[in-house]
Amino acid sequence: MRIHNLYTDAQGESHFRDIDVEWVETRNASKLSARLPANGIIFRETGGDYDLSWHPAPRRQYIINLDGGVRLTASDGESRVIGAGEVVLVEDTSGKGHLSQSVGGQMRRSIFVPVE
Repeated sequence: MRIHNLYTDAQGESHFRDIDVEWVETRNASKLSARLPANGIIFRETGGDYDLSWHPAPRRQYIINLDGGVRLTASDGESRVIGAGEVVLVEDTSGKGHLSQSVGGQMRRSIFVPVE
């Protein structure tokens, strides 16, 4: 399983990288990761006209798209569409931040899982 990761370097530029989930247990035909820390859960619904200018993430958090997608653009210029069922760990809480834009005019439902 791959997780998108948006992070900030020492110069304040945001970049993407991929994180592979490490499996630590196999049980009942399932693979499980280690338990990760989290501080609650936030449900979000975003309209299809969503187009947010440059901003840092408000906190370090996982974003899990339930439906719809979002186009995130890092300050280094790389853009990724995070689709339904995909996960991104946003860690660019300082620096230039990123752009966020709806995809195809579709409403999106997502879950935020703060990790700090």
